[in-house]
Amino acid sequence: MLVKEIMTKEVVSIDSNDTVLNACFKYRDKKIGCMIVIKKEQCVGILTERDLIERTVCRGKDPKTTKIKEIMSSDVKSIHPLDKIEKAIEEMKKNKIKKLPVISNNCIVGIITLTDIGSSKPELTERFMESWIKPRWID
Repeated sequence: MLVKEIMTKEVVSIDSNDTVLNACFKYRDKKIGCMIVIKKEQCVGILTERDLIERTVCRGKDPKTTKIKEIMSSDVKSIHPLDKIEKAIEEMKKNKIKKLPVISNNCIVGIITLTDIGSSKPELTERFMESWIKPRWID
């Protein structure tokens, strides 16, 4: 199965110069788990709920003045829509991430998440959980 078959095609993005407060409103209104950060139509980062919490709230930054580029994850890993789902899982596992922007010809065409994979291929998610997440759990 290919990434393009299960990826989410409607990607929510935010400009790198936008504020954290505006990102919070987008999260609320769109009910999403992450946003692709863009600058001049190019993907320059990813913003997760965890970024908002750890890099803004926990550090006491002002959401009205803090820019997305100050708190986003900028070392973005991505995948091509024609790659196999197994490759996406390997990238997620290798980089300890749960979301991958899908990029074709330097354009964002979607996003694939562990949730997308779990919904379409539960057996792959189970293997992923056993090989990556379970060993990190502390009893």
